[in-house]
Amino acid sequence: MNKKRAIALDKRVSNAIAKGLRMRGIDVTMSSEKELMGVSDEEQLAYALLQGRVIFTFDDGDR
Repeated sequence: MNKKRAIALDKRVSNAIAKGLRMRGIDVTMSSEKELMGVSDEEQLAYALLQGRVIFTFDDGDR
């Protein structure tokens, strides 16, 4: 079975990455589109799990 993964991009991933993935036919959601801006990492993960998505983040360390 060759099932494509859906991806949930967190708040720090750029719109350009989302656009590029979508241009390649990948199912992508962004935190800003799903009213997930400012929520905790745990809430981001819970959303991704409920939606059956892989979470993609670009954290360089929370300071």
